Amino acid sequence: MNKNELSFVNHLGELRKRLILILLAFILFLFGSFIYVQEIYEWLIRDLDHDLAVLGPSEILWVYFMISGIIAIALTIPVAAYQTWVFVKPALTEKERKTTLAYIPGLFTLFITGLSFGYFVVYPLVLNFLLTLSKGQFETMFTAEKYFKFMINLTLPFGVLFEIPLIVMFLTSIGVINPMLLSKARKISYFLLTLVAIFITPPDLISDILVIVPLFILYEFSVTLSKVVYRNKNKKQSETIVPMKKTS
Repeated sequence: MNKNELSFVNHLGELRKRLILILLAFILFLFGSFIYVQEIYEWLIRDLDHDLAVLGPSEILWVYFMISGIIAIALTIPVAAYQTWVFVKPALTEKERKTTLAYIPGLFTLFITGLSFGYFVVYPLVLNFLLTLSKGQFETMFTAEKYFKFMINLTLPFGVLFEIPLIVMFLTSIGVINPMLLSKARKISYFLLTLVAIFITPPDLISDILVIVPLFILYEFSVTLSKVVYRNKNKKQSETIVPMKKTS
């Protein structure tokens, strides 16, 4: 086995180690969340005026694991980000190591912010709108499984999408993208975000608009942040070059 093959095997072994640690963290958080899942369940349905039906004895258990899974994903994000950083650390410069490490807390914060936005803003608006459509015409009944699937479909994507500004800042800081590229890609980005919004919302125009508008604002906010990072990066580079010219 030559040096390249040995190095490749070592990388695979290191990657396997990091993935196992991430998986163990997820399992630990999953079972830790499951201990308190009944209290969390009660809190999530505190404002619901309808009783939730259960169609089978295992359905409530499935709902509990679904809730615990979302909490476990949120808690695992910083662990996964740190393990990823440790894996790529040898290939980074000292400056890049500090830059990437500083983004890890933000990933968790923005994910929670996105979940909160989806749950406290988008979800009640969409739910109330749909209930208004059936008021006086149909008897509304919710099953626990469909109710929480509906809730998660409206909240979880925002947890992921709210990571966009931080990802854009990071990619701009290491030179992968720049604000000019984001501006040129605005039309295709709007199109893709519109598809995402249509996919995660019920099939009505109001729900789509309620999700599309925040996503467009999020994209424009990401472009603004990219401009700030790009400008600061160029400023630091120019300040570094000028003293070198004076010395020469």
